[in-house]
Amino acid sequence: MPGVVDRMELRKVVTELDDDSADSLDDRFSEPIDSEKATIDSQFLDDNEDGESQKFLSNGLMKKKYEEYHEEYHPGHTSFGMSVFNLSNAIMGSGILGLSYAMANTGIVLFVILLVGVAILSLYSVHLLLMTAKEGGSLIYEKLGERAFGWPGKMAAFGSIIMQNIGAMSSYLFIVKYELPEVIRTFMRLEENSGEWYLNGNYLVVFVSVGIILPLSLLKNLGYLGYTSGFSLSCMVFFLSVLIYKKSQLPCPLPFFYGHANLSANASDAPGLYAPHNRTAQMDFSRADVSPAAPGSHDAHQTAGVHFEPHADEEEMCTPKYFVFNSQTAYTVPILAFAFVCHPEVLPIYSELKDRSRKKMQNVSNLSILAMLIMYMLSALFGYLTFYDFVEAELLHTFTKVYKFDTMLLLVRLAVLTAVTLTVPIVLFPIRSSITTLLFSGRDFSWTRHLLIAAAILAFNNMLVIFVPTIRDIFGFIGSSAATMLIFILPAAFYLRLVKSVPLRSPQKIGAAVFLVVGVIFMIGSLTLITLDWIHNPSGSGGGH
Repeated sequence: MPGVVDRMELRKVVTELDDDSADSLDDRFSEPIDSEKATIDSQFLDDNEDGESQKFLSNGLMKKKYEEYHEEYHPGHTSFGMSVFNLSNAIMGSGILGLSYAMANTGIVLFVILLVGVAILSLYSVHLLLMTAKEGGSLIYEKLGERAFGWPGKMAAFGSIIMQNIGAMSSYLFIVKYELPEVIRTFMRLEENSGEWYLNGNYLVVFVSVGIILPLSLLKNLGYLGYTSGFSLSCMVFFLSVLIYKKSQLPCPLPFFYGHANLSANASDAPGLYAPHNRTAQMDFSRADVSPAAPGSHDAHQTAGVHFEPHADEEEMCTPKYFVFNSQTAYTVPILAFAFVCHPEVLPIYSELKDRSRKKMQNVSNLSILAMLIMYMLSALFGYLTFYDFVEAELLHTFTKVYKFDTMLLLVRLAVLTAVTLTVPIVLFPIRSSITTLLFSGRDFSWTRHLLIAAAILAFNNMLVIFVPTIRDIFGFIGSSAATMLIFILPAAFYLRLVKSVPLRSPQKIGAAVFLVVGVIFMIGSLTLITLDWIHNPSGSGGGH
C-alpha cells in the first residue's frame, strides 16, 4: 500500500540524513522540514509502539512521532543578524556592573586572561551543546538532559536553569534596591539620604515588585526575549559610553578615597574648585588640568589649573595593579561565568534561526560572545581606572560617592532601572514554566496557580535581595553553581552521553571529558572559597578590599 513502509525502512530513511539533506527531506515530506528534524531517528522508535505508530500517513508524515516533535522542529524565520542581536542581549545583563569590582580584585592582566578564557570556554561549551542537540534529537535543554540521563538529567537541567534565572532576577532587583533611592534623592535634590521610607531600598524593591513586576508577570503569554531586548542592550551601550566619558572627567585620587564619602560634586558649579575638607564642596571635573590637593594641605588655592605634588599614598591609590590575589579574588571567575551564561537561550535562538545549521549558529555565538567580550572589557577597565581599589560590587553605586545631581548619570540610572524592571517578568516566565511542568504537568491552565507561582517566585527573590548583603554574593554563588553547571558540566556530560558518532577515545570526547572535570573542580573550589569568605567575613562587606 502506498505510504506504508516497514520499521527497518523507516530507520534507514531517517538515520542516513545529515545536515546537508534538507532538500532531499523536502522531497519526502509534503511540509518543509529542516535538517535538524532529520535527527528524529531510531532512538524515538520504542520497541513497544503499536503498529499504527510505525506507519506514514499517505502524504508522507509520521503520524505520531512527527506530530510530537513538530512544534519543537518548526522551520526558523529569524535572520542571522537578528539572532546575533538576540543572543547578545541574552548574554548582556546585570553582570556587567560587577566586572570593575572583579578587575580590582584580580588586576588588569589577570582579569583579561580570565575574561578571554571564560569567553573561549563558553564558545566551546556552545559547540558541545549544538553537537549534542543534533545527535540528541532535541532543541530543548531539559529534554537533552532527560534523553542523556533520564529523570536525574532532566532535573539537573531544570534546577540549573531555575537557579540561574533566580540569580538573574535577584541581580536585577538588587539594582532596583541600589539605584532607585539615588534616583529619588536626585529628583528631590537631597544632599544626603535622609532615611525616609521612600529612600529605603528594601521598601522600594517590594513596591516595584508588587506594583510593576507582578502585574506584568501575570500576562499569559510573553514572546521570547520580550519587548525590552533592544532597549536593554541600548541602555548598556549608553552606560558604557557615559562610563568612558566620566573617566576622562574625574581626577585621581577622588575625595572619598580618603574617607570623605559624603563629598558631592556637580559639574555645573564652581569651576575648578577642589576642597577635600569641605563636605559640601562643588567640583568641576570637566577641566583636564584639575589635580587634587593632598589631604591636610594648607595651600588653599581657589583657581583652576593649580598642580600639587602627589604624596606616595596618592600615587599608590591611582596606580593600576596588574596581578592581585586576595579574599575577594575567589569571586572573579564566578562573576565572569555569570556574565557569560547564555546557554539556556542558545537552543531556542537556534530553533528560530532561518536556514539553520550548526555552523551558522556557531557563527552567531562567535559574534555575540566577541561583541560582549569587548563591551565587558571596556566597562571593567574604565570602571576600574576611575575608582581603582575603591570600586564597589555594583559600579553605578560607586558614582554616588562622587556625583549627587549629575544629569547624565541620572539618565543612565533611569535607563538601567527601566530595563531591568521590565526584564524581570521575562526572566520569571521560564521559572514559572519549569515549576508548572515539574509539579502540575498535564493539568489545565489555572489563573490562581499562575498568580500564586509568580507571587511566590517574586517573594523569594525579594527575601534574597533584602537579606543578602551585596550583589557580589549573588554573582559569586550563582556563578560558581548554576552558571558552572550550564557552561561546563551539563553540555560536556550530555555530549559524552548522547553523541555516538564520535569514538570514545577521540580527541573530541577526551576534550569534553577534561572540560567536564575542570567544571566539577572549579565548582567545588569556588563554592569552598566563597563559603570560607562568608564564614570569615560574615558582615558581607563586599565593597571592601
